[in-house]
Amino acid sequence: MTKSFYRIGQIVPSSNVTMETEIPAMLAARQLVRPERFLFHSSRMRMKTVSKDELAAMDGESDRCALELSDARVDVMGYACLVAIMAMGLGYHRRSEARLHERTVENGAPTPIVTSAGALVEGLRVIGARKIVLVAPYMKPLTNLVVEYIAAEGYDVIDHVALEIPDNLDVAAHDPARLPEIVMGLNHADADAIVLSACVQMPSLPAVAKVEAMTGKPVVTAAIATTYAMLKALGLEPVAPGAGALLSGAY
Repeated sequence: MTKSFYRIGQIVPSSNVTMETEIPAMLAARQLVRPERFLFHSSRMRMKTVSKDELAAMDGESDRCALELSDARVDVMGYACLVAIMAMGLGYHRRSEARLHERTVENGAPTPIVTSAGALVEGLRVIGARKIVLVAPYMKPLTNLVVEYIAAEGYDVIDHVALEIPDNLDVAAHDPARLPEIVMGLNHADADAIVLSACVQMPSLPAVAKVEAMTGKPVVTAAIATTYAMLKALGLEPVAPGAGALLSGAY
């Protein structure tokens, strides 16, 4: 029997206001070209300042969130904080995804788990990128952890910028119209792809098409990659108009 709708569960930092905006926007655009429909449900982990200690404390709440969302029998869950995962050590997205899935199994509602960290790593693999440039809103020490994490997954981060925005609500307030100029200041000529936002809180969707047109490179963001991974986990075609190369239908 064909499902009429899918329930999307999101494990979200308490101060995140973008993940529940950009992912629904992409899936709403998809609904214009494909029949599936989506409903959205969230559980929140407390976090206000993007610091390593606060991120680690927040990650400790993710098991509770997975249980809460599995009570609602969602069809897939997305862990919506890339840096929280990457700050916990190399390869941590695999351990996180396995542990949170186990919580849903224990609750009698086995659910596929997607982390934005794992989704970004996989999304770059899907488009065949090896050399990338990256824009991150974090302070330099956290941005360096992100670069090291991605490099350990087999990618060459040939240039990057840390915007050094410590408050998470200020990250959400960053104007995506500034991103094309920021990218043009990076050494992207030899890059295979551009990570326009290595953060699901920093808005980027309105700038994706412009940056792809300006650079001639595929553009990926943490939110785009998470949407792709969720659709794949649901067994649905990973397509969303206006959301860059990864969701163009080419992969």
